[in-house]
Amino acid sequence: MINFQEEITNLKNQNQFRSIPEIEHKSGRYIFSEGQKYLNLSSNDYLGLAYDEDLVPEFLEFVKTAQNPLFSSASARLLTGNHTALTELEGYVARLFNKERCLLFNSGYHANIGVVSALCEKGCAVFSDKLNHASIIDGMKLADGDFYRYRHLDYEHLEELLAKKAQEYSKVFIISESVFSMDGDACDIQKLVEIKNKYNAVLIIDEAHAFGVFGEKGCGLSEDIVGVDLVVATFGKALASYGAFVVGDEYLIEYLCNKARSFIFSTAIPPINAMWTLWLLENKTPFLGEKRSDLITLADKFRQELRKYDIKTLGESQIVPVIIGENEKTVQAASQLRSLGYWVLPIRPPTVPKGGARLRFSLNTLMTEDEILPLAGLISEILE
Repeated sequence: MINFQEEITNLKNQNQFRSIPEIEHKSGRYIFSEGQKYLNLSSNDYLGLAYDEDLVPEFLEFVKTAQNPLFSSASARLLTGNHTALTELEGYVARLFNKERCLLFNSGYHANIGVVSALCEKGCAVFSDKLNHASIIDGMKLADGDFYRYRHLDYEHLEELLAKKAQEYSKVFIISESVFSMDGDACDIQKLVEIKNKYNAVLIIDEAHAFGVFGEKGCGLSEDIVGVDLVVATFGKALASYGAFVVGDEYLIEYLCNKARSFIFSTAIPPINAMWTLWLLENKTPFLGEKRSDLITLADKFRQELRKYDIKTLGESQIVPVIIGENEKTVQAASQLRSLGYWVLPIRPPTVPKGGARLRFSLNTLMTEDEILPLAGLISEILE
């Protein structure tokens, strides 16, 4: 029998214990906790929209003219939870991605466990990047089919597995994040399309951390690539909203409507929230192209600055990890940065591999070089 108290003690002793922080207020790129103001380096608000206090009154003025702006769906979509706000949002997103149809989910987690577990039936198999998000891993565990994990971004290894195993299954799926949430690096989607075609697989790309940030329209790294069968992404990061979606061919979305349990058995997203998301997509995000480009430039400069101090970092996105390794040293570094006014959190196993504890700097379009680049020197001093 599990001794829960003992397990909590073990987590604390290993510097793996988590607790919910006290957050009093958020404004722009700042966060307020226990009476102190911090530069918020741990948010996924990549476009700086979530805490833009001017947007709310503007939206509320708009929504006065909306029909039936309900704050609850009170039911699953397949019962009475549907609403024109949801179908309008789905239609817009499908057109944005140049796909036949879109289906909303309550979160990225709901989307991934629903999509993967529904598609990978008995006699099928999923081939998944080793560093894919926990929601994808949990979807594979819930599926009746088999799954294999190829080494991170190692497409030779993926092909080795497919060549050895694919013929054993009626259908195979390849799934990868586009931008990986903990390393900040990116997959080669064009290469995955080539492999998918070679083995007659279905390709699923999770654009959670790329949607809104990359691509001329903000659709992510797969925006101009033909051959991705399903794209999954969330509104809860760069889009400053709530919920998630999957886009693809009509028959795949119809299948998910009938088979994805996280969709079937969840109360639908509130219509007011869908209205907010669509309003942002139509009126705000199309005009942020230059800011998106500046964000990636800032992240690249920060990585260059870190490397000047021989600090290990990874990636090519707005997510900049500083790899420290030891849990205790990482926790101490985060605490010291907090004392200097920087809200950056320690990321430890099992979120990352053992020995891969890190600080994860999550940048957004509101931040400046003067705020970010000097951090490299501070981190160097802290880690000495």
